[in-house]
Amino acid sequence: MSDRRFDRVIAVSMLALMLAMPIAGLAQETGSVDPGKVTAAPNAAVGVEQPQSEALARSADTASPSPASLPTSSAPPSAPATAAEQKPDPVASLDPADRVIAEKIRDLLATKADRIFASKKERSAVEAYYQNRNLAPFWLDKGIENARAKSVIARLKNSDADGLDPADYKAPNFAMSGVAAEALAEAELKLTQTVLTYARHVQAGRFPYGRISHNIELPQAPPEPADVLSRIAGATDAAKALDDFSPQHEPYRKLKAMLAQLRGKSGGSSGDLSEGPVLSYSRKTQMEDARVPFLRERLKLPGESSDLRYDARLADAVKKFQYANGLPPTGNLDARTVRELNGPTHDREIDIVIANMERWRWYPRDLGKAHVLVNEPDFSLKVLHEGRQVWSTRIVIGKPSMQTPLLSETMKTVTINPTWNVPPSIVHNEYLPALAQDPTVLSRMGLRVSYSGGGVHISMPPGDNNALGRVRFNFPNRFLVYQHDTPDKHLFAHDVRAESHGCMRVQDPAKYAEVLFNIARPDEQWTADKVKSMFGRAEQDIAIQPAQIWVHLTYQTAFVDDAGKLQTRRDVYNLDGRIIAAIKSERGVIESGSERKHEPEIASAAPRRPSRVSRSFFSPTLGAGPYGGSYGSSYGSPYGGSYYARPRPPRAVYYR
Repeated sequence: MSDRRFDRVIAVSMLALMLAMPIAGLAQETGSVDPGKVTAAPNAAVGVEQPQSEALARSADTASPSPASLPTSSAPPSAPATAAEQKPDPVASLDPADRVIAEKIRDLLATKADRIFASKKERSAVEAYYQNRNLAPFWLDKGIENARAKSVIARLKNSDADGLDPADYKAPNFAMSGVAAEALAEAELKLTQTVLTYARHVQAGRFPYGRISHNIELPQAPPEPADVLSRIAGATDAAKALDDFSPQHEPYRKLKAMLAQLRGKSGGSSGDLSEGPVLSYSRKTQMEDARVPFLRERLKLPGESSDLRYDARLADAVKKFQYANGLPPTGNLDARTVRELNGPTHDREIDIVIANMERWRWYPRDLGKAHVLVNEPDFSLKVLHEGRQVWSTRIVIGKPSMQTPLLSETMKTVTINPTWNVPPSIVHNEYLPALAQDPTVLSRMGLRVSYSGGGVHISMPPGDNNALGRVRFNFPNRFLVYQHDTPDKHLFAHDVRAESHGCMRVQDPAKYAEVLFNIARPDEQWTADKVKSMFGRAEQDIAIQPAQIWVHLTYQTAFVDDAGKLQTRRDVYNLDGRIIAAIKSERGVIESGSERKHEPEIASAAPRRPSRVSRSFFSPTLGAGPYGGSYGSSYGSPYGGSYYARPRPPRAVYYR
């Protein structure tokens, strides 16, 4: 037993000795390294970045030192070549006259770019573009203004042709003698910035449309800065290349020509009805006024030029004119009616044309081979195919308090025999109080009431008296509006047809469906009678395909008709007033004020959850719901929804 213990002690001692020998050797060798040789390594200087592979190798050596490799660390490693030594200076290949300006451009881009270019995206694009040119000047050749610069500067000075203000696009003067290279470089970049600003304004507008209204959803797509410079660089006519960024739609081009025509005329009009005392009709004594013959002529009434009496027939014509133009229908010829009869003044016409040109910049550059063009202030709808108008009709649009939005979407389906799902606004404000007083009132109106989970759902099945009529036209959008038939045909006889809660009612929906189907599905030979033959109880959705049809809801208070005459319409939603104020303000910013509420009008046949309203909530004193409305005029959300799942208030893309 003692021998075994002795052998075990000897083995442990030998193992301890073997482990101690390398540690002692390591300590001896580490102590023999000359510290001066380590610190003298060439790549250890401050501010010089080590190559990644070498840094990783040093890290690995430090983490797990090897006694065999440590003595070799005293040998100085070879210094790697830096990136600056490998890459030549990009400006070295330029002409000496351009080189000195290029060097200043490089300095300005590095130190003052944020002062010249307000947008980070624009700064980055300009820096990349000039780097790809080896920082060569774009508007200068050997320090002298080139033909490209002269061409675009001339276009900037003529920017008022597009309704813009030349004062917003001031160009530097390259012709000054003795200009230093730094000043030329700064002028070079400032002209670049001015050109980019002009291209952005002429294509997409001078301000985000969210400053005008929240009832707008349009592309308003500005051009890419690099694309602007590239197109100008590759063009034989730089001015035309810049002009091509303006909308190419026919309505815009016609307004542009009309703007030039209006500016060529002198102000004022010899055909205006002069102001004077208020004329009113009375059976006892009829007022006489020298303006009466001209007033009759303006209102297209027969009469003798010697007859100066303001009679009942003339007062009735004035009343109809007032009603059609949104004035109080008093029948009295007051100052406001005189101004409306005279129409816009010369300067006002110019402002209206410019406001309409500004709005066109928000729309897609390509309106589509086939598209529906709604003009809200004109209360009209046109279908265009391959550049020509194929059909038009009257429509009813939203009230000023429930405005029809401006948007561009594609027509997806047409629904025959739609179901009306009553929206929460009508359920809460109208039907629940009525139901509390008379449990049979809704069934007598042809409405169906169902209860689920403590809520109530009210709908109207397809039929002639359905609030949607027989046809609905669907182009899904965030405002939940679309076009549809209506049982209230009498509204189409009105001159002013802002009567709905946002959706558009179409006068002849069967013919409209025929036109759309024959464009989208040309092999099926649709007719209005074929559409009407489908009227019944079964709801059907017909896809608008394979051809695509765009729907553009526009607001044209000024347009040029086929005869080349300027037509103006009343600014029912006050969008012109806001745009003109924004353009004329110093910063191009206006306060949009309290945005009028937009209420979706139509409810669809899609399955939906019941409104979260308890049956015990049936009370005649029920407060107003989230939206106002009344039966027969407010039709709610087009794609269903409930009180707790109603659409959020519209938000503009550029929200301020």
